[in-house]
Amino acid sequence: MISIIVAVTVFSVVTATIVLFARDRGPQPGDIAISYELAWDRLDFEALWSLSGDELRDGLDKKAFVGAKRAAYAGRSDLGHLIARVDLDIVDVGLGFAHVRTRVTLHSGEVVRNDVMFTRRSSAWVVTGYALAPDPQQTA
Repeated sequence: MISIIVAVTVFSVVTATIVLFARDRGPQPGDIAISYELAWDRLDFEALWSLSGDELRDGLDKKAFVGAKRAAYAGRSDLGHLIARVDLDIVDVGLGFAHVRTRVTLHSGEVVRNDVMFTRRSSAWVVTGYALAPDPQQTA
């Protein structure tokens, strides 16, 4: 009798775990966009490579990408650690594509908006486009 109870309990725990993992959709585009902005600010090129799709990897594998970025930013620590906070202005998620507009507030008080484009691949969102967004004051 005890072995039946143990077997049912183990089966229930395994089934619940499988269902929970199957339902987990992973990080969503808004969360990834914030991580992407912060990775650029920290000059964390390993994270940038991991978050990016092939479109943003310059045709390089991870080691070559990280090496190229480190060489390009060598001695340019003034380009990092500028962000005070990152907020989301727009999060538009479709079935396989998403657009997020970030609002990056720098320590200087300046605000920069970026458009981050995503494609869903292998059940995960990857950044496939990144550009400075139009200034809303200039387009109004």
